[in-house]
Amino acid sequence: MSKIKGRPAEGSGSVSAYIPPSEEESSGDEVEGTSVRRRHVWNRNARSVEPPRDDAIYYPQDDTFGLFDQGRDYEPLNITHKYTDEEKKTLGTYDSHDYLPTNSEVYRKWLKRQGPSSYNLGRWTIMGLIGFFVGVIGFLLHDLIEEIAKMKWEIAQKFIKDREFGVASVFAMGYSLIFILFSAFIVVFLRPSAGGSGIPEVTGFLNGTQIRHIFNVKTLLVKFFSCVAAVGCGLPVGPEGPMIHMGALVGAGLSQFRSETLKINLPFFQRYRTSEDRRNFISAGAAAGVASAFGAPVGGLLFSMEEVSSFWTITLSWQIFFCCMVSAFTTDLFNSAFDGFSYTGNFGQFKTQRYILFNIEKGIDVNILMFIPTVIIGVIGGLLGAIFTILNLKMTRGRKKLLSTISEHTILQKLIRIFEPALIMIIITLLAVFLPAVFPCSQYTCKEGMTGDASVNCLNDTRNPLHVESSVVKYTCYEGQVWKDDKYTWKTNGTYNEMATLMFGTLENAVKHLFSRDTHLQFGFASLLSTLVIYFIMICWATGTSVSCGALVPMLLVGGLYGRVIGILMTTMFGVHSGEDLSYWAWMDPGVFSLIGAASFFGGVTRLNLAVTVIMMELTNDVQVLLPVMVSVMISKWVGDFFTHPVYHALMELKCIPFLDPEPRVTIDKNRINLELYLARHVMSSPVTSIHTKDCVHDLAKLLLDTSHGGFPVVKVLERTGDEVFCGMITRLELSVLLTHEELFESDGSQDDSGDSGNGEQDPTWIEYEQINILKLKNPKEISHTLQKYVKNPAYKTRFLNLKQYINQSALSIPEKFSLQRTYIIFRTLGLRHMTVVDSSNKVLGIITRKDLMGFNIVEKVSTLHDARLEMRSMAAANQSSVA
Repeated sequence: MSKIKGRPAEGSGSVSAYIPPSEEESSGDEVEGTSVRRRHVWNRNARSVEPPRDDAIYYPQDDTFGLFDQGRDYEPLNITHKYTDEEKKTLGTYDSHDYLPTNSEVYRKWLKRQGPSSYNLGRWTIMGLIGFFVGVIGFLLHDLIEEIAKMKWEIAQKFIKDREFGVASVFAMGYSLIFILFSAFIVVFLRPSAGGSGIPEVTGFLNGTQIRHIFNVKTLLVKFFSCVAAVGCGLPVGPEGPMIHMGALVGAGLSQFRSETLKINLPFFQRYRTSEDRRNFISAGAAAGVASAFGAPVGGLLFSMEEVSSFWTITLSWQIFFCCMVSAFTTDLFNSAFDGFSYTGNFGQFKTQRYILFNIEKGIDVNILMFIPTVIIGVIGGLLGAIFTILNLKMTRGRKKLLSTISEHTILQKLIRIFEPALIMIIITLLAVFLPAVFPCSQYTCKEGMTGDASVNCLNDTRNPLHVESSVVKYTCYEGQVWKDDKYTWKTNGTYNEMATLMFGTLENAVKHLFSRDTHLQFGFASLLSTLVIYFIMICWATGTSVSCGALVPMLLVGGLYGRVIGILMTTMFGVHSGEDLSYWAWMDPGVFSLIGAASFFGGVTRLNLAVTVIMMELTNDVQVLLPVMVSVMISKWVGDFFTHPVYHALMELKCIPFLDPEPRVTIDKNRINLELYLARHVMSSPVTSIHTKDCVHDLAKLLLDTSHGGFPVVKVLERTGDEVFCGMITRLELSVLLTHEELFESDGSQDDSGDSGNGEQDPTWIEYEQINILKLKNPKEISHTLQKYVKNPAYKTRFLNLKQYINQSALSIPEKFSLQRTYIIFRTLGLRHMTVVDSSNKVLGIITRKDLMGFNIVEKVSTLHDARLEMRSMAAANQSSVA
């Protein structure tokens, strides 16, 4: 074994930092000021360093950044995120994993036994099963939420109608508190990792980072019931984010047919238990979650491709497309048969209002003049999207800072996390019950035919132009007397309450009202702007609490509000035009601009172009406004990128989850640097611990105990020169498993480096690929004690382990002068965990890991070179000027 000389740079050999034995053995307590934990024995990843157990309570004590310092929460797209020293240590505690499985000899033997027949058919079968179960979960989730919300507001409105506001508020608060306390309780006490949307964690995992407990049956159950309770009781959040996480959970569990929690390990689909297949199925599950939640199968495919997944192929596109199709079909099928869990007798009849969430029945002709307000809406969407992201991050950091001042795991800390969403629920409920009383009642306004002037005190029963929807909320307003005047029109002197219409019921109901067409005068500026301010702040606050929730539908609500304000402003300035004889100006419909605003805010927060555009089309069935939606989404992305990173990437940075962007964006002194000018050796970690194809058991055991590297380069000795040259990689987990099989140990330490055995006969004693193809150790304590025995017993200094059958012979290596830009692209595109750097003689010089390629690390390592180049450039310019 090639010994390491001194302490290597952080990230050497894995995303983890090198931990000296003295530190590992000193204490099992938490290191002061950080969440990095040392253990006497290993965890299940064969390491003595624990990643954060609960990100919600971790806050770096060395955070001295100002409120508006660039590189923290306010960070334009091309500005590299700045981490504190403690956050860098936290980054180093996460394990990484390869996208492709280890290409060893035992793997190739195992692959041959699987046989080519029905191999791809099995994948399609699993994709279909994932889509079906995600569709069922989506149906149950939405119907339970609707039933909980319906009961709350039906009873509350009865009290309000009788002007018993006190009773109504007490009932609504009590009803809501029961559900919200339950929602937060099960997250805080049973599974903290089930909190939030889960999208940053799923994205981080698919990017190559191992994150604890995010794919666990217990997480799935807690996520489901917490989301149902939180969204159903009226917290200003949505179920779409959790649906994406739950879809990924189904993809992770169903495809493997094994569960540690349920003690299940069925032999079905065992051939698909590779890192590649597992990540593909998780990507499919996340996409199916979007398809079920929004009824948008194509949008789900694009969301997974654009945001969640880091590896993509054409074949995977078709498989995920099929999975999304099955998911949406299953949800629609159940929706056709059941309404509130009551059988409708319409099994198989896909009614538009059920399977298109915000169905638009009447389209409008796009006019070139329409793009002027569309551009304005796009700019507003980018600005408000950036403000939303920054405010959400500031609130999350403030919450972490407060919780970090309280001793970890105390009941006070847990109670604060439980009662925070309860406080939001109390505020929202009181506002919903009492705030509409501040607003006057509005009269119904409509046209009594296809043309004519607007008339108050009338209510159409058809989709004639200019009307007020019959589903508006009366609150305490006078209902009036209704009679039939002619074939088309109901006349009434009744009134309704605009604010109650927006705040009663679920957020989806409010969005439907905002998107409605030919309802130009249904809402006024006061109700829309008041609701915008309230929900903008409350959604920012609520989405970071300890409940399972998302913010996708809330984003549509916020965007729909300011979009409708722009639309009403247009009709105020240029008049109401909705008749057939004025069709040239019919584009000035507030409902149209509400839809465009929703898309702009959605895009301004997430920065997703393709997915947002397609999702909005599938949500509304209004393809006529495709071009304006595209324009607003693009502009909101450009404006948002000027202020912040996309919200899910920013949350990964806040949670210290190692993540590599699709392309490197590294800035020094606010100038983006060209990584083609730098080399791989400029960022590699060196020196490196390498091992031989046949190495001493005592040395291997000591290596594992003394370091926390995730993998090791394997070298072989050339007979002619005696040089050690690179021949593959082996991971820490694989080496740990091999060392538990003493039957593999040999007494002969001579190197057998004559070459790869290829398809030759297997060694007499060997273990199957299934035994080393594991995600975690089953008995880490026992294994760590076994390794300590190897180190203490001198007999194992003469025992050797032959690794030739188990090393990854397709491990990638690059020359030291390889372009840093291309190094990043290869590493990220192939989903690597380690990349070995070699010299011209194929000797190992260093190693590159995920952490080495993160922006902050590249900045630290190339800053000196960058400054030197600038100095040389300035000197050259000075010399030229003196010569001139």
